[in-house]
Amino acid sequence: MDPFAALADPNRRLLMSELGRGPQTVGALTEGIGLSQPAVSKHLRVLRAAELVRVRPDGQRRWYEVNPAPLREVDEWLEPFRRQWAQRLDRLEQHLDDTESTPPTESTEPAEHDHR
Repeated sequence: MDPFAALADPNRRLLMSELGRGPQTVGALTEGIGLSQPAVSKHLRVLRAAELVRVRPDGQRRWYEVNPAPLREVDEWLEPFRRQWAQRLDRLEQHLDDTESTPPTESTEPAEHDHR
């Protein structure tokens, strides 16, 4: 499965965030994000199929952890968007700096009065 398709689901992104803290069991993930055990297992299967997550058996337990390699592909895809936003934020910062350094001008038009 494609990493982008796997990460399209918000619950899978939440699982990835939880696993970003370190290896965890299904039970710990279930408690951490509030999904049922079958739902967590289903999402983990999808993440494993996309190779975003690895599993390590340890006796009766299975530890899940992030596999960073496929995330590099996602990171590379996002890079042009990061640059674009950085440029826009730089322009906004420059505009705000220019606005702050320019003293307000007084209006030369007469103030309007309320005539009742």
